[in-house]
Parts: sequence; C-alpha cells; structure tokens
Amino acid sequence: MKKVNIYTDGACSGNPGPGGWGAVLVYNGIQKELSGGERETTNNRMELTAVITALEALKEPCEVELTSDSKYVVDAIEKGWLESWRKNGWRKSDKSAVLNRELWERLVPLLARHNVKFCWIKGHAGHPYNERCDALAVAQSKKNSPAEQ
Repeated sequence: MKKVNIYTDGACSGNPGPGGWGAVLVYNGIQKELSGGERETTNNRMELTAVITALEALKEPCEVELTSDSKYVVDAIEKGWLESWRKNGWRKSDKSAVLNRELWERLVPLLARHNVKFCWIKGHAGHPYNERCDALAVAQSKKNSPAEQ
C-alpha cells in the first residue's frame, strides 16, 4: 500500500456562514493541494468535507496518516463515536440526531477502503501544512462570502 500524508482544515466566517476547506496530500515528496467551499455552511461541515474530499482523491487503497486540528473529526473517529452513532441509528448518546449525517455516511466507506490513522494537532501553532490548509480554507471562505459574489 502506498503511504500518503494528508493535512486538512476548515474555516467558516460566522458559524453558519461562508466557509471553505483546504487539504494537502503528500506522497513520495509530491504535494497536491485541494480546496473548495460553500456559501452557507458550518466550520464542522468544512472540516469533514476536507477529510472526505482528500480521501476521495486517492485512486487506490492507501495507508494514510491524516492530520487535522478538528477535535470534532478526530475524536469522532479515534474515540469511537462514529461507530456508536452508526450502531445507534445515527443517534448520539443523548438520543439526539447526529449532525452532518450525510457527510459522516460519505466518510464511512472511505475509512473502510483506506487504512487511516488520524492525528490531532493544535491549530494556528505554526505547523507548515496546517497553516497552508488554513490559508486555502480561509481563501475559499472569503471567495464564498456574499461580499465577494
């Protein structure tokens, strides 16, 4: 299996508001940047979208180390919340509906296809790839701002 490092970030101006996401994929010293956004979204949706889109970009099953500053995404995977939500009919422990279900449902088969290890890092702490992903996400957020339309 090819080993790929993926770095992701999401941004939102207001929450909800115009948002963006950014991802950097690194394989064998080669970097590929991806980014996008939405006009009306949330930060958590952008964080998830960055992860999903980056994993969807992989053309074959890979061993992935995915680094994100999103506790929402990393904890959902690493602490087993996603698996519990699925088993409980997409309900959280308090019986309320899981937010962003359609995005989580897109992520599930990607996690089955790839061997993904999630790593959380503190955001805005000088990590070069995290800073680059943040810049991509913020640029897309501004691009999706009504003032820019």
